[in-house]
Amino acid sequence: MKRFGFKMKGGRRGGARPQSRRRFRLRRGEGGGVPLKALVPNLVTSVAACAGITSISLSSEGRFHEAQIAILIACVCDGIDGRIARLLKASSRLGAELDSLADFVNFGVAPALFMYYWLTGGPAHAGFENSPYVIRAALGCSLFYAMCDCFRLARFNTMLEETPLPYWKNYFTGVPAPGGCWMLLTPYLLLTTLEAEKNFPAAHAFFSSPAFGMAMLLFTGMLMASRLPTISLKAVHVSKSAQRPVVAGGLLLVGCLFANLWLTLGVIGALYILSVPVSAAMFAKTKNDYEKKTEKDVSQ
Repeated sequence: MKRFGFKMKGGRRGGARPQSRRRFRLRRGEGGGVPLKALVPNLVTSVAACAGITSISLSSEGRFHEAQIAILIACVCDGIDGRIARLLKASSRLGAELDSLADFVNFGVAPALFMYYWLTGGPAHAGFENSPYVIRAALGCSLFYAMCDCFRLARFNTMLEETPLPYWKNYFTGVPAPGGCWMLLTPYLLLTTLEAEKNFPAAHAFFSSPAFGMAMLLFTGMLMASRLPTISLKAVHVSKSAQRPVVAGGLLLVGCLFANLWLTLGVIGALYILSVPVSAAMFAKTKNDYEKKTEKDVSQ
């Protein structure tokens, strides 16, 4: 090595190179490897998206009951993927973006097309052959609902880095996407489980009419895109004195879900619709109390 004008460190030829290569391999492995547990929440979110796409396919075939089951599966997966991510400490920006895209499919596109096909007599539009304007109007309202859901999710993503005011702690801005989906599908759930076509023909004719369905699409879409405060159960704490009644109510709800799943979900959807004005009144009181307390602290 003397003829090259330098001497290798370590006293042997090529002594420094194996160590540098080894360090490079370690760094590359550490940077490119992903723990298996980090993939689990994203897989659950992917299952939710697949369920939503399956619901779209089933709706286009007129298989509305199966499409409803697929949306329910998507709701369940959407409810547990974030909790799994926090449990495994595998939350990521990629997972958050994937969750928003899946929510648009599951709670925006899938229920919109469900309502479109259900209101217009299925894929063949049975009974609406001579009513092309009704079919197009139903499609327009379905698109409006889906775009409102898209806007709501985009606004939610932009607000993640903002610090909310204290009185917004227990409230959503607008109706959340899963809640809007079940509000929209509540008439179908109640009509089918109560066999309204046979037992309540007048009610069935009204609530399954295209006019009422389009009104629900517009109403629910505007609620999702609005800034109306709606209650968030995630931040609600139960006092010790109310724990037993809450547990008893939870057990009763579980029993009802097992006894008649779809009727119970329909009743919950109807109660959720009624809770919107109640949430607005509670928010107004909370905001008023906070502003009074702030003014009092400033004056002191």
